[in-house]
Amino acid sequence: MKVLITPRGFANYGVDIVKEMEAKGVDVHYNDTGKQYTPEQFLELAKDADGIIVGVDVMDRAMMEQCPNLKVVCKFGVGTDNIDLEYAKERGIYVGRTVGSNSIAVAEHVVALMFAESKNLYTSIRDVKNHGWNKPTGREINGKTLGIIGFGQIGKHLAQFAVGLGMKVLAYDVFEIPDEVAEQYHVTKATQDEIIENSDFISLHVPLLDSTRDMISTNELKRMKKDACLINAARGGIVNEKALYEALVNHEIRSACFDVYSDEPPKADDPLVALDNFLLTPHTAARSKESERRTCEMSSQIVMEQLLGK
Repeated sequence: MKVLITPRGFANYGVDIVKEMEAKGVDVHYNDTGKQYTPEQFLELAKDADGIIVGVDVMDRAMMEQCPNLKVVCKFGVGTDNIDLEYAKERGIYVGRTVGSNSIAVAEHVVALMFAESKNLYTSIRDVKNHGWNKPTGREINGKTLGIIGFGQIGKHLAQFAVGLGMKVLAYDVFEIPDEVAEQYHVTKATQDEIIENSDFISLHVPLLDSTRDMISTNELKRMKKDACLINAARGGIVNEKALYEALVNHEIRSACFDVYSDEPPKADDPLVALDNFLLTPHTAARSKESERRTCEMSSQIVMEQLLGK
């Protein structure tokens, strides 16, 4: 019985877990190359696998059709847009997720982006390194309104942090937020439109689905406050990046801070990435030592339970 592990986090934070799996009779191949597998490497290693712990590697129908032994796939994280869920269901392949393993890390990253943007940290540090000594005026976060679209575990952690900073928090989710949950996290329930029109910061925490692709585009951007900051640490494709470029260039909103992009990494001549009022980190919001360890533990447990029943 073979398990393939593609995320590089296991080499740094889960080698002892690999040994525990091997002690139970499972042949484990984990990625210790320090690099993402190419699609060809991934397919060659996956062909005889019974279980796969997968990161961002694409598992479409064509790929999974060449894996006749495959019984379980676990995403090293939450988003499953790189896995053909319909085909997996057809084949009876169990697809698991490590829900909650990186929620704190992502929420903290969003707060870090808010501070970086409000205090002009990126441009200030860059300018000083280039021997400049400019003194741009920043903004206080205290007293501002944060709108959270998608009130799952990440959204809840973010709300706690924001309330602690003295922010007013509006929250929306496609599923009704119970009154007691809103009270517990000290948030005001709002519609998506209310958040778009009334928030100083808007943070997106939704999966990439047909219904959420380009959910923020020209119409939504034009209805935001002129000094609003849009934050996306969820998935590339949720925001229409061409529309965002136009909104930032024309100062329809103040800024945007992303940890995800529709094309990762972006092209060298991407005009949006070149803007000073657009900050992009390389899809690292979920990456902390603590979250990587939790994700190793949860993903291995899910796969072993499906393969061995324990």
